[in-house]
Amino acid sequence: MDADKNFVVGVFDNEEVLLDGISQVRSNGLKIHDVFSPFPVHGIDDALGLKRSRLPRAAFLFGLTGTTLALTMQIWMLGYDWPMIIGGKNFASLPPFIPVTFELTVLLSALGMVATFMIVSDLKPYRWPRQFDVRSTDDKHVMAIDLALNAGKSKEEITRILKSAGASEVNEKNFE
Repeated sequence: MDADKNFVVGVFDNEEVLLDGISQVRSNGLKIHDVFSPFPVHGIDDALGLKRSRLPRAAFLFGLTGTTLALTMQIWMLGYDWPMIIGGKNFASLPPFIPVTFELTVLLSALGMVATFMIVSDLKPYRWPRQFDVRSTDDKHVMAIDLALNAGKSKEEITRILKSAGASEVNEKNFE
């Protein structure tokens, strides 16, 4: 089996123990692949050392694209391609364009964010996601340690570190 598909998985019963365990594991020099929890745990991003997400920037760019597309489309259609004088207004008057512009901005933002999230999260429709422990969706917190990222440490040493960090059980998971 490939070394990059072997993981040591620590199962934690409590989120406070998990947060303390993350700092202990990181202080021992281990690189954590990911942590899975059945509910959001406050402070886990800081404990893992994760950077702030760039998804809001993507949302702004998708919204800006929607606004630009809506205004360009309406000004072209009603101002140049097929100009009609309705109620004595200019061909390309902005106030009537506001509802369509708003709706297209929201639509492109929403669809773009769904696509971006699926790409960033590596959620592909043709592949089942890796599930390190079935109980991570029920009542347990799971910490996955990639053996390829921690080549200087043996499985036994990683198991000992996870047990001392408060893991109730430690398992090995291989993905083929």
